[in-house]
Amino acid sequence: MDVQIVEATLKMHVRQMRERLDRAAGIAKAAETCAETRNIEKAIEIALDIEQLIYEVNTFLNAASMINRISKT
Repeated sequence: MDVQIVEATLKMHVRQMRERLDRAAGIAKAAETCAETRNIEKAIEIALDIEQLIYEVNTFLNAASMINRISKT
């Protein structure tokens, strides 16, 4: 694999992971605020919005790992 392409791809994957994790952290903060005001039901409803973001982060992580392993062979 071309080293520059691998590097650019891995940088993009890491950036995408960070962006999603930043969004997830914001959502978690909102859920925490609801929980602190004793609105547990709303806190859980909000927290569930994190699920898709975590799935996407995991997918990017798996792809980055695979690309990294393939590029070393």
